[in-house]
Amino acid sequence: MIEQVILFTIIMSFLITVLLAPVFIPFLRRLKFGQSIRDEGPQSHQKKTGTPTMGGIVFLVSIVITTFVMTWKYSEPGPETYLMIMVTVGFGLLGFLDDFIKVVMKRNLGLTSKQKLLGQIIISVIFYLIFKQNQFPTTVSIPLTDYSVELGWFYCLFIIFWLVGFSNAVNLTDGLDGLVSGTSAIAFGALAVLAWSQSQYDVAIFGVAVVGAVLGFLVFNAHPAKVFMGDTGSLALGGAIATIAILTKLEIILILIGGVFVIETLSVILQVASFKTTGKRIFKMSPLHHHYELVGWSEWRVVVTFWTVGLLFAVLGIYIEVWL
Repeated sequence: MIEQVILFTIIMSFLITVLLAPVFIPFLRRLKFGQSIRDEGPQSHQKKTGTPTMGGIVFLVSIVITTFVMTWKYSEPGPETYLMIMVTVGFGLLGFLDDFIKVVMKRNLGLTSKQKLLGQIIISVIFYLIFKQNQFPTTVSIPLTDYSVELGWFYCLFIIFWLVGFSNAVNLTDGLDGLVSGTSAIAFGALAVLAWSQSQYDVAIFGVAVVGAVLGFLVFNAHPAKVFMGDTGSLALGGAIATIAILTKLEIILILIGGVFVIETLSVILQVASFKTTGKRIFKMSPLHHHYELVGWSEWRVVVTFWTVGLLFAVLGIYIEVWL
């Protein structure tokens, strides 16, 4: 039964996205919701100016519909389902506001960093309060051991750090056609497998709903992209991936499964730290995917390479959790 539900979930979310996108993309064009490309980015990206953004709305609708339909078909939504949807939609709305300010109000940077951080923290605190009310464990499991660390009230700070950190990490990675769509499909797929292995079927259903939805979006987001997901999509995906890791007690292993997002973030941190302390840059440009573009790699080569690395990280993460 659950095997069929999982299969139908990924098919349903894929089809909803594929069917909605051709209707939604022209709608975005009519509203002139086109992406503005920053001058300081790679010059090759200037030709992407005007490409419709906020496309993340399409796969978020697909994820929500599919998750509830298929969860009800299997049993009924539990607190895990509502927590995952709450964070995904919450971060998606925050990203939508950021995108709206960029494309409608013509402020290319969108929300200020403080405004965005405040919104992320508020959503994270709400998540923690619901999480605590439902008496979920406030421990962090240590990979390759049977040990877990009880954080108590400090787990609230951990949740804030994880949700904010990974939502921003995925957001930073969203800079090339299809890059986040592919890497997130791989990472969510790995987490869905691990949720299944723990018999957390509600979480597994949500995970594969995301996989199907972003693969459907990839049909339109692969190079050359017909639509961008925008912060609407990337912030939502980052919040969702951290939420799954928290619910399955895979917080630490997420650093490996989401290794591409972590490396992209570290490249920005190292670049800024190096420039402020020595006046020199480590990379030609950060995040890291731009560095490889500037050394001569084609956009498609960078994306496929990052997908491959993400797949290796995901397989290694599953191996550590399931077999070691």
